[in-house]
Amino acid sequence: MENHNIRNLTDYRSQLATRDRKPVLTNSLASSAPKPKLLDQVRQAIRTRQYSYKTEKAYVGWIKRFIFFHGKRHPAEMSEPEIASFLSSLATDRHVSASTQNQALNALLFLYHQVLFKKVGYVQGVVRARRPRRLPIVLTREEVRSILGQLHGPDRIMTTLLYGAGLRLMECLRLRVKDIDFTTNQILIRDDKGQKDHVTMLPASAREPLQQHLHEVKAQTGDITLTVRSADHTRTFAFHDAFPVKWTGPSFDANGAAVFGTETLEIAHSGLVLPT
Repeated sequence: MENHNIRNLTDYRSQLATRDRKPVLTNSLASSAPKPKLLDQVRQAIRTRQYSYKTEKAYVGWIKRFIFFHGKRHPAEMSEPEIASFLSSLATDRHVSASTQNQALNALLFLYHQVLFKKVGYVQGVVRARRPRRLPIVLTREEVRSILGQLHGPDRIMTTLLYGAGLRLMECLRLRVKDIDFTTNQILIRDDKGQKDHVTMLPASAREPLQQHLHEVKAQTGDITLTVRSADHTRTFAFHDAFPVKWTGPSFDANGAAVFGTETLEIAHSGLVLPT
């Protein structure tokens, strides 16, 4: 009887040990899951560092070209000589500019340093693209007035802001009503290049036309009520875009079929059409 109890106790302990080992086997299977693809790793590294979408698109594009240039070899198998030959081909065969060649180099250095964690030394023997020496073309005040005189409505206001306040195109298109301060004649630019906010001046020539434009936009739009999870939320006019954008729909081919990917964005109350 005593031997029977001992045998049962031994079996019980062996069952417990087997049960405790099951999570370990599960973890080992989870650790053996396939790693993300190389380009997905690049995208993840770029987004972790909060680079812009344009930078992500450019870097991924250059890494793809680098891989195809060397017959789809994995970058981990290549080093400085392959990088040098690729960069030289950009200058000799494709005749790219110096800034384009530098962007390709930065993309490859990011790949090796931040994704593959492989040290890359000085890349020798690169044929550098020639940087052209050109004098800037500066318009006179009369020429600027002549150009602005050909524009009307929101087109003229936006062009005045680009020229007078030094706004980038997308900064102007993303401008919110609340970021325009007519009291201090300042414009607050949010999340610009480098994810920084800065303040710039509001040109005096754009002050009254911009105020009139915002009155017209408010008269046509007013406050917008948004429904989120069965609850109505009203967004005040201060959060509206200063230059509202509307989608004009897809384009159509000769057979009347809708062609997506070629949609256009049209500035409201304006004839200015921008490709997406």
